[in-house]
Amino acid sequence: MRVTVEPELLKWASKRAGLNADLLLHYFPKYEEWLQGITQPTLKQLESFAKKTHVSLGMFFLPEPPQEQLPIPDFRIMDALSVAELSSNLLETIYQCQQKQDWYRDYQQTQGFDTIGFVGSATLSDEVTETAGKICQTIQFEPAQRQQARTWTEALRLFIEQIESQSILVMVNGVVGSNNRRKLDPQEFRGFALVDKIAPLIYQSCPDVYPCP
Repeated sequence: MRVTVEPELLKWASKRAGLNADLLLHYFPKYEEWLQGITQPTLKQLESFAKKTHVSLGMFFLPEPPQEQLPIPDFRIMDALSVAELSSNLLETIYQCQQKQDWYRDYQQTQGFDTIGFVGSATLSDEVTETAGKICQTIQFEPAQRQQARTWTEALRLFIEQIESQSILVMVNGVVGSNNRRKLDPQEFRGFALVDKIAPLIYQSCPDVYPCP
């Protein structure tokens, strides 16, 4: 059974997953013919293609590629670079963190935790150094404590522990979930925060250039 799929959907899925044509041809020898409309993939082939590109099978039955929106206002990138296209790795990482945050919020509420006062207390118009000082005071991570750490990784671990002591969930990872084959690209993003009065979450990407704490 062959399935009619718009070539633009195949291109969109490939680009979203960061897979080039040569690699896809290795797994799907008829890929170029699918793009040209010479032939169509079988349902089994399309299922394999969906799995390889990390796209829901149902997406390939749409008339055109969907316009995916970033589910958060922004995220931290390197220097002044901008990200025009959102990768499946970035989107899935955000979705997974949102699910984790939902769980954490429920847990905090069942344990009777109140809202966290400092969340939302700073604005973009505030002085940066003053805000940074308030953050250090809140998490109790002063210069003297940092100097006691023997290595920067030890300081980072202490930093994370101090943040978590303020009921902030910290997640550090270099791959999507637990899939070591799907490494996160530090050129696309380095981290983000999900603001919440009860369950704030900070995500830090952990690329190969330094080990995860």
